Amino acid sequence: MPPAPSSRVPAALPPLTADARAHSARVFAHIAQTISMADGWISFADYMGAALYAPGLGYYVAGARKFGADADFVTAPELTPLFGRALAAQAAEVLAQVPDAQLIELGPGTGRLAADMLLELAARDALPSSYFLLEVSPDLRERQLMHLQQRVPKLMQRVAWIDALPQEWHGVIVANEVLDAIPPHLVARIDGAWFERGVGLSRQGRLAFVDRPLEHGPLRDAAESRFPREGDYVSEINPAAQALVSALGQRCGSGALIVFDYGFPASEYYHPQRCTGTLMTHFRHRVVADPFFHPGLADLTAHVDFTAIAQAGVSGGMTIAGYATQARFLINAGILDALARCADVNSAAYLREAAAVQKLLSPAEMGELFKTMALTRGISERLLGFREGDQVARL
Repeated sequence: MPPAPSSRVPAALPPLTADARAHSARVFAHIAQTISMADGWISFADYMGAALYAPGLGYYVAGARKFGADADFVTAPELTPLFGRALAAQAAEVLAQVPDAQLIELGPGTGRLAADMLLELAARDALPSSYFLLEVSPDLRERQLMHLQQRVPKLMQRVAWIDALPQEWHGVIVANEVLDAIPPHLVARIDGAWFERGVGLSRQGRLAFVDRPLEHGPLRDAAESRFPREGDYVSEINPAAQALVSALGQRCGSGALIVFDYGFPASEYYHPQRCTGTLMTHFRHRVVADPFFHPGLADLTAHVDFTAIAQAGVSGGMTIAGYATQARFLINAGILDALARCADVNSAAYLREAAAVQKLLSPAEMGELFKTMALTRGISERLLGFREGDQVARL
């Protein structure tokens, strides 16, 4: 077992307020009690789930600002409305093939993507019958409502919030940076022995990794089939993300699930040189090495194994309709044409949007690390976003 990670704030990070420290202390107490009630050990998935989603406490549900330049991270829709316009072009193509189609957004953030897509779909005369937002955070729901009421007041009759996945859906589901926030399990192979790496308390009372022997079962079987054959290795296995995608497939009458996230196909995700996994902790636009850094104040993520997600979609009855870099998908969907139209309106706006689009498309920024995948049922046409540069064969 490694030494207990420090809870001290790295020097480069901004200081924490007294309220922030007090909140993190409450989250820690909740997790510590959970560990004690579980005989001293919980899975990493349970730890991450509590740190992010514990009612009233977790990072995503406690009300702290998460999106934007002064928060912990910036997502593509926060950079430019052109992301939403390009995605709307793809959505319109699918919606046209599905009677009485719905559009469902999972984890809709600030509501900016919903507003951008609704405006573009209205301009294309391609609005869905309903736009549903699935959001677990009461605070974010309120922010989404305010944003949408301000930007699309005449379309609010089509907008509704839902608490759970519909039993059946027809149309388009969008999941932008959702799967990376679904808690994975950590599996370790050390000196040929298999362990699940969970979380306990050190002798000093700090959160710490604790390894438990991992017997044969779905988790170990998945790790054995994906990990390199030799050497010590630690990485993530995410049955919850796979179960979500499989369930969405099973409930799909006709339509497309479109996923944006950072990740790799399995051959790259479990590359021998990526021997410590992809787990990251984000705080104020910085990556913190310690996953136990002030729980409740920082975001925890892991990259997406797109091969596993594709397999889950197929097991749920869907077809892999495309897999490409985010840059290629957005270019195919017309983001550069949308940018060019900005130049005709306002040169200052064009320069601002051009800088944002460059970040979305650049291989050194989000263009290559972020991928786009579409899983479909009952859609016959080749999707706009994957007509060039489709990399399904890499899965």
